Amino acid sequence: MQQLAVALAIGLGAIGPGLGIGIAAGQAASAIGRNPEAEPQIRINMILGLVFAEAIAIYALVIAILLQFVK
Repeated sequence: MQQLAVALAIGLGAIGPGLGIGIAAGQAASAIGRNPEAEPQIRINMILGLVFAEAIAIYALVIAILLQFVK
């Protein structure tokens, strides 16, 4: 049962950030294509958003590791 909790924690915890990162990168590429002069601002904001999204996946990994070793 504990292995199921670990698998669900990391699996479900990675779905949201994965979708968010994909959508953000796609929208940023689209925005740069429409307005190439704004590329530096778009890139900086996109990277900042990706960092926050990836932090959520890291939190899920930490929870999964804690669940693995807590009895």
